[in-house]
Amino acid sequence: MSLSKSEEELMNIIWRLKKAFMKDLLDAYPEPKPATTTVATLLKRMADKGFVSYKSYGRSREYYPLVKKKDYFSKHVKGLIKNFFNDSPSQFASFFAEETNLSKEELEALRKLIDQQIKNR
Repeated sequence: MSLSKSEEELMNIIWRLKKAFMKDLLDAYPEPKPATTTVATLLKRMADKGFVSYKSYGRSREYYPLVKKKDYFSKHVKGLIKNFFNDSPSQFASFFAEETNLSKEELEALRKLIDQQIKNR
């Protein structure tokens, strides 16, 4: 299951804060801030999808993520590779290296990372 663009924006805030009350979430939004009811609706949908949960303190709720950002991102990258690059990670890597205008330093860092992965296997 995936998140809508609005839900992803809120999820990024929750990942950054690790746990937060409604006030914390609203404070973390850039201007113009969404209505409290909008954020409450997003939180309800995200909880129903299994992305967040909360602890109740009286009438307040402290929200926290149930899904790690890395896991969510990894799932999306794998879907992208499958749907747009014929399920070929090397086609994706080639496209990424050619189309993202990486600097020489960034390409060298990427090469070191790849060399380390080759060594580890």
